[in-house]
Amino acid sequence: MKDLIKNYGKPALVVAIFIAVIHALWALLVAIGVGETYLNWIFPLHFLNNVYSVSDFNIMTAIILVIIAFVFSYIAALLFAIIWKMVVKKR
Repeated sequence: MKDLIKNYGKPALVVAIFIAVIHALWALLVAIGVGETYLNWIFPLHFLNNVYSVSDFNIMTAIILVIIAFVFSYIAALLFAIIWKMVVKKR
């Protein structure tokens, strides 16, 4: 397990930090009151109607969002690296 983290942990950490920062930026947009404006702008660019409304900002929800985004993206990136190595090794 130690070798696993040593070999794949740093790239997974970089991905997890990146995803967590993106989610923190979203929480910041909601906190300053422009989250819904952003959604109203971005959805039509993807040929979608915006059926969502943005809730009131809550600091605890924002913290949980960033932590969960970090943890799950770390796990996903770690699994991706392991699977990638297994596939490349079989060639």
